[in-house]
Amino acid sequence: MKYYNVILIPVLLFGFLLSGCSGGDSEDRASYDTPEEIVENAIFTDLDGNDVSIKDFAGNLVLIDFWESWCGPCLQVFPAMEELRAEYPGEFQVLAVTVGLTEGPEDARAFAAEHGYDFNFLYDEYGVFEDLEGQGIPFKAYVDPDGNFIKIEMGSYGRQGDYNRTKALIVEHFGE
Repeated sequence: MKYYNVILIPVLLFGFLLSGCSGGDSEDRASYDTPEEIVENAIFTDLDGNDVSIKDFAGNLVLIDFWESWCGPCLQVFPAMEELRAEYPGEFQVLAVTVGLTEGPEDARAFAAEHGYDFNFLYDEYGVFEDLEGQGIPFKAYVDPDGNFIKIEMGSYGRQGDYNRTKALIVEHFGE
């Protein structure tokens, strides 16, 4: 019995300490259960550390594009989303959100400076990707002009496929 206590007590203590050291932000922000609630209340940080809410983009169709600079399929569709931004400047916004898998805000800042896309480059400081149970990138969420969740897409349909799918959503909400 003593042998089990010698092993069990440190294991339980370690588990307790681990659960209490999760970063502390779970108490600082509301807990949402559904993808709809998570997306509609999403908060990210800009590359200067300021909070940015999805609600700041009301009136626009919003693509939340979770990405990192090493993700080939993510980068493949950036030019297509840039084309849509140029075609629908007052109606379509791209939130290019660095997930933080292997990169931080400084990596996104360097990428943005080098490429000049007209996106809102943000960082997933509050774990929205994780809350949505994202398993990999590309991972996209769409929000309508009224701030309502539309859908999540995992993966990519290629440059033209993503362009067509996103343009169809813009046209659905704003017309030609």
